[in-house]
Amino acid sequence: MERSLPNILVTGTPGTGKTTTSEMIAEATGLKHVNVGELVKTQQLHEGYLEEFDTHILDEDKLLDEMEDMMKEGGKVVDFHTCEIFPERWFDLVLVLRSDTANLYDRMVKRGYNKRKIDENMECEIMQVVLETAHESYAPEIVVELQSNTVDDMESNVERVQMWLDAWKKNNV
Repeated sequence: MERSLPNILVTGTPGTGKTTTSEMIAEATGLKHVNVGELVKTQQLHEGYLEEFDTHILDEDKLLDEMEDMMKEGGKVVDFHTCEIFPERWFDLVLVLRSDTANLYDRMVKRGYNKRKIDENMECEIMQVVLETAHESYAPEIVVELQSNTVDDMESNVERVQMWLDAWKKNNV
């Protein structure tokens, strides 16, 4: 599938800075930010709410149907904590954000997450679940692990994406 602009997936454990980083990338590059969590809520792409985990129950089929056409166009920065549900063909770059557990814990507490949700997400980060899933789901050359502890980290990550995008355009347009 030929696109005039690439699609980028920004994934990671909740609290690693996916939305902030995605917004920064969109602002710096002109790509369009797609916050999948918001899309799920606003377009009712779920099967209800799971109280104990404080989250919606994703309807993957509805989500993928909703996103198919927008992904064909290219030029999207998609932000979601899960990566394996998306077709490999959708993405040209997969960024897996990682954070030190102390930073992550503080961010989740600040968001008001319940203890069970915090514990589960902390375990996911420690066990590198999202990173391993990304490596299992996408070609190794498009998966990049990035530290996301500070604003400086985020700015550096955005600069890296800008350089990658410039190279992509030279090779694909």
